[in-house]
Amino acid sequence: MEITARAPGMIILAGEHAVVHGYTATFHGQIKRIQEVLSHLGSPFSSTPTLCSLETVKFITALVDEQSFPETRIGLASGVCAFLWLYISILGFKPGTVIVTSELPLGAALGSSAAYCVALSAALPAFSDSMKLDVNKWAFEQEKIIHGRPFGVDNSVSTFGSMTGINSNMPLRMLITSTKVGRDTKALIANVSARKSRHPYALCCVLNAIESISKEWSTIIQSHTVVDLSVTANEERLRELMEMNQGLLLSIGVTHASIETVLQTAMKQKLASKLTGTFTYLYPRSSSL
Repeated sequence: MEITARAPGMIILAGEHAVVHGYTATFHGQIKRIQEVLSHLGSPFSSTPTLCSLETVKFITALVDEQSFPETRIGLASGVCAFLWLYISILGFKPGTVIVTSELPLGAALGSSAAYCVALSAALPAFSDSMKLDVNKWAFEQEKIIHGRPFGVDNSVSTFGSMTGINSNMPLRMLITSTKVGRDTKALIANVSARKSRHPYALCCVLNAIESISKEWSTIIQSHTVVDLSVTANEERLRELMEMNQGLLLSIGVTHASIETVLQTAMKQKLASKLTGTFTYLYPRSSSL
């Protein structure tokens, strides 16, 4: 029996961090050793996931560390940890072969880990006695293992296609540029949290401002109509909001030099841009691009 599942990635138009407050990976190991370490996970299948405790994460991480991932692929280890927890929670210790491929770049905040978790959560139950489960909740628990304190946005968008079901007739044409500089989402979230603990009032003001930008973006693209003659005016408003959002992200320390280089290059071409992980995306100043 062979099951295939796919899930999409995403880009964040506005609001990242405010919502918080092609490799193939194969796990090599013996079933007996896995049972020794993770025997307590072999519980009956449940449609709703049990929380993955810190103790369990510690056990799984130790087991995965025994595999000695090469330095160039060390970022895949957390994904393997999430997979092991899901597989054993749903299928126990039944042997099987799982092949994972990705058309999304890894560690670029384009939703590759969420797509991975959603695809696994959709595929594995097909091999169990029950086909019914909450894919989004299982994916979110895996995201916790990978990122520590995930947004919850990525897995929801990958599962349902959107967070709020926004409908828009306004075309949004984006050019995504890769800086080819990897990022650690867990570390970024931790750094923002640490900065917030040092400067709680200032950070709350910044995050409130980012939230306001997200809401205004939503209002503009939903109020736009097919026959709207103010396309250029709406684009100009979105451009300004994007630039403001990027400035706020800079203030909380989640950008880096390569992204700033892209931003400056885009500005010379009269393009608005902001980061979305290790990528930036550009919005044309007018509809002529």
